[in-house]
Amino acid sequence: MVEWGAATFALPGQPDSGDRYVVAPFGSGVLAAGIDGLGHGDEAAAAAQLAAGILERSPHESVIALVRRCHEQLRSTRGVVMSLATFTSLDETMTWIGVGNVEGRLKRAARDVTPLSEFLLLRAGVVGSQLPMLQAAVLPVSPGDTLVFATDGVALPTALEVVADERPQALADRILAKQRKGTDDALVLVVRWVGAPR
Repeated sequence: MVEWGAATFALPGQPDSGDRYVVAPFGSGVLAAGIDGLGHGDEAAAAAQLAAGILERSPHESVIALVRRCHEQLRSTRGVVMSLATFTSLDETMTWIGVGNVEGRLKRAARDVTPLSEFLLLRAGVVGSQLPMLQAAVLPVSPGDTLVFATDGVALPTALEVVADERPQALADRILAKQRKGTDDALVLVVRWVGAPR
């Protein structure tokens, strides 16, 4: 259903990154998420790891339900910002949602569609502290369409930099190397829809 790759960077002097990713398959689809624990260091890493564990245990749930579950269970932490996307083979769609500033871009593989690139609508808030009104968007996906999630330690690449025939891991590594700001933990997650199983 998907091919994916991830690249991470921990702020020098910190034992662990506060940014985490999840790619978790379930019966009819795959959940992908980019998570950024507030700040950096041990507390940020602990909050992000807790959120990742929640998502990994229930990837089949709706993205709204998952954000709410994380919000309830992260109240005792410093909280996270996160973006989630569920790819579903039943109808070849992607449903995504973002709370905070983990940016998302979906780059279309076909050149004859409009728009060629979609951006995730981010709502201000902190999962575990201040949750906004949650609204998910559903988009059709075609083989080769590529999702990029980027935490605030790395600049979201332009559409031209998301190359359809570049392997997702190589693309994630290249984006991180080129776009990393160096002032915070950083994460790039690349997920490419390859199509429903035949």
